Amino acid sequence: MSFKVLLQRRFVWICAALLLGCASAVSRAATAAKPAPAIGPGALLLPETIYAAPGQETNIYFDNVVLEPFVHQYLFDVTCAKGNQQEERWTWAPNAAGEFPLQIEVRDLQDNIVTQGNTTLRVSPANAGAGQKISLLCIGDSLTHASIYTAELLHLFSGENNPSLTLLGTNHVANTAPENLHEGYGGWKYSSFLTRWTNTPPPAGRPQAGSSPFVFLENGKPVFDFPRYVKEKLHGTQPDFITVMLGTNDIFSATDATVDDSIQEILANADQLIAGVRAGAPHAKIAILPPVPPTYWQDAFGNNYHSGQTRWGYRKNQFKLDWHLMQHFGNREKEGLFIVPAYANIDCMHNFPSTESAVNARNSTKVQRATNGVHPAAPGYQQIADSIYGWIKWELSK
Repeated sequence: MSFKVLLQRRFVWICAALLLGCASAVSRAATAAKPAPAIGPGALLLPETIYAAPGQETNIYFDNVVLEPFVHQYLFDVTCAKGNQQEERWTWAPNAAGEFPLQIEVRDLQDNIVTQGNTTLRVSPANAGAGQKISLLCIGDSLTHASIYTAELLHLFSGENNPSLTLLGTNHVANTAPENLHEGYGGWKYSSFLTRWTNTPPPAGRPQAGSSPFVFLENGKPVFDFPRYVKEKLHGTQPDFITVMLGTNDIFSATDATVDDSIQEILANADQLIAGVRAGAPHAKIAILPPVPPTYWQDAFGNNYHSGQTRWGYRKNQFKLDWHLMQHFGNREKEGLFIVPAYANIDCMHNFPSTESAVNARNSTKVQRATNGVHPAAPGYQQIADSIYGWIKWELSK
């Protein structure tokens, strides 16, 4: 995208902010006064912990942690002994291990504090886990099926001073390394892993059309049985680490009228999934990855869904689900249950697919337009891997 176009968009953002005026500032101040972040303008979605590893960049993209259509109407102030605050993010490639507090203060264009929040950066020593053998099971939807962040995890753990990583699972995507295994299936929801069953084998190359790997026939009825999955399909190997990155398909089509009911259903299914996983892998460390935000650009939603869903419509759903997942599963580290906030680390403006096209049928001037609403490009997937890598390295350092 050209610098001129960015300037034009910035002018539009500022004008929109001024038009919102003082009335909205009053409502946002009331929102900020609540003890927990409210879902709505000015809400700040900061995790309790951000995990990072030496040499791997970690970020907090401001648009990812506030729910606003025009994030540029806010002024962000990050206070931290480490890293740099840039226009759209705070960023740091750690060169020191330890725990570092970080605060974000958000102000409106009248310099009123709208909200603020705190988190802790936890950076592992560079040699955390060196010489160990560890296993990881990644459970997810099409973002996991893409096999890109799992491939990047294999690459990251192949580096010096790292443990030897084995990925577990029954799904292997063609043209990827044979060791790149997982349980990722396009279009699947939390409920899919609990109930999906078919007597028909899936067509070649379409494992998402088959049964859940965690569901078995017992007395002629499909039953969710993760311990049996470990025994039969993983040959008794209990994973050391498990990640669950689901929710995009569960929440995608919810409306303002149905989203709360959808989230309650998701949480109930997530509880059942996590309980079953815990029964089959009692010593595993389990991470919930709240869904990452969509691309920054509406163009991608027009390309994928025509006029069926908007970027803002899905963004509201995703943000609200993430908040509830973090409230529901947060602060449960003593149970071996963690939140890994990859949603804060991903660049939704630059790290989603795009293509060059004419601005319109009568003007051949070329511009970049985003082409995929919810699936990142390779650099975005790699940022998801960075977040998981930082979490595993931190846990190994303990």
